[in-house]
Amino acid sequence: MNRRQFIKKQVAGTAILAASGLVHKASAENLPSPDPKNPDVLDVDVLVVGGGSAGHVAAIQAGRMGAKTVLLERNSQLGGTTTTGGVCFPGLFHAWGKQVVGGIGWELVAKSVEVDGRQLQDFTKVHGSHVPYHVDINAQLYSLLAEEACLDAGVSLAYYQFPQKVEQTADGWLVDVVGQGVAYQLRCAQIIDCTGGAEVVGMLGMERLRGKTRQPGTHVVTFKGFDTKVVRENAELIKKKYNEAIKNGTLQKGDTWTGNIMGVIASTRGNTNHIFGADSTNAATQTQTNLAGRKCVLRLLKFFKTIPGGEKASINKMMNETASRETYRIKGETMITVHDYTSGRVFDDALSYSFYPIDLHDEKGVVPRHLKHGTVPTIPRGALIPKGSKNIMVAGRSVSSDRLANSAARVQASSMGMGQAAAVTAVLAARLKTTPGEVPLEKIHAELKKHNAIVPARS
Repeated sequence: MNRRQFIKKQVAGTAILAASGLVHKASAENLPSPDPKNPDVLDVDVLVVGGGSAGHVAAIQAGRMGAKTVLLERNSQLGGTTTTGGVCFPGLFHAWGKQVVGGIGWELVAKSVEVDGRQLQDFTKVHGSHVPYHVDINAQLYSLLAEEACLDAGVSLAYYQFPQKVEQTADGWLVDVVGQGVAYQLRCAQIIDCTGGAEVVGMLGMERLRGKTRQPGTHVVTFKGFDTKVVRENAELIKKKYNEAIKNGTLQKGDTWTGNIMGVIASTRGNTNHIFGADSTNAATQTQTNLAGRKCVLRLLKFFKTIPGGEKASINKMMNETASRETYRIKGETMITVHDYTSGRVFDDALSYSFYPIDLHDEKGVVPRHLKHGTVPTIPRGALIPKGSKNIMVAGRSVSSDRLANSAARVQASSMGMGQAAAVTAVLAARLKTTPGEVPLEKIHAELKKHNAIVPARS
C-alpha cells in the first residue's frame, strides 16, 4: 500500500465508522497530510508510539487539541496492561479520600463502569490498603471506548505498525513506519514514546536504564468449574498436595505468588502468578516470556484436575500474552528517586500526581510498602524528557526513575496522567515551535485543567 492509498483508507475508514453511528466523523484537518513536494511523506504534528495506558490517553489528548495525531500500536487493541495484559482493575486514581488523577484516563474508566451497568465505589473512605481503590472494569469494553474516543478526537490509528527507523530533522523527526503489507514515512514535529520500554529512545541511542534483574511478569488467568463446597472442605489436603507438587516439580515456584494456592482458585482478577525472567524487550524475549506464562497456566490446570472439587476445573479467562512489569527506564532531565516518591515531593515542574505503594515484585512475592498517610507523589516534566533531547518525550512505565520509585509510578492511573501531560506539552511545543522543556509551565497547567486533569499544587 502506497502513501496516497494509506490516506484514502484512513478517510474512507473514518467515514464508514461515522455512517455506522458508532463514532463521529473525524475532521479532515486532523488527518495526516501529504507533502505537496513529496507525496510519499505524510506530515503530522504528534506521533504517539504505543497505545497502552499512557499512549491511548496521549493520543486522545493531542487529537482533542486539534493536532494531527497518529498512534502506532503493534498489537490489535488499545489499553496495554489494562486490556491485553489483563490487569482490568486500573489504579490508583484516588488517595486519602480524594481524587488525585483525573482527565481522560478517569473519563474512560468511569464511562466503562457506567456503560457496563455498574456503579463506582465510594472513594471518600480512607483505607489502609491500596486494593479497595482499584476500579474493576470490563477490559473488552474499555478497549472499545478508548478506540471510539481516539476516532472521535480525529486520531489516525495504525494497528500492527511500528517505527523501523527514526531520524532527527531540523524541526522534528522523519520516521519510517512498517507493518504487515505497509511501509511509509511520517514527518512529525513531536514524538511521544509510550512503548513501556522506551523503544524509540533506544533506537535513537539515548541512554536508558535497566537493572541486572527484572521483576517477574504475570500471565493473567482465572479458572472455573470448581465445586466450591468440596474445595473448602478439603482446603488443608489441597495445600498439602500443592506443597508436594512443588517438591516433585509438577508445579513450579512462581505458579503462585507466595504459595497461596487457595487464593488462585478463588481469584476473580487472575493476577496471581510470577513468570520469572519476563522480558518484553523484543519479539524473541516476548515469545519466550509468553511460552513460560502459558506453561504456568497449563501446569496449574492439570494440578487442579487432581484435587477434590477440581475434577471439572477449566480456564475461565486467559490473556494472550504475559505482561512484564519492568524493562527499560529512560535517563531523563530529572530522575525520580524513591525518596522523592515516598516523601511526596512536589517538583517545581510537576505535571501530574502518582499514587501507589512501593511495589517491587521478586522471587519471594510482593510486600507493598505503603506511603505515609497524606503523602501523594508527583511526576515532573523533566522525568518525561530524555536527557539532552529535544522534541521527544516518554510517558508511562519508562519514566525516568530509580527502580523502587518506578515500581510504584509505573501503574495505570499514573501512566494515564503522564500520557495526558506529555501530550499537552508536545502539542504546545509544536504550536510554539519550541521544545517540550521550553514550554511555559503555566500554559501546560492551564491546558491540562481545561481537559479535567488534576494538576499538582505548588507549595
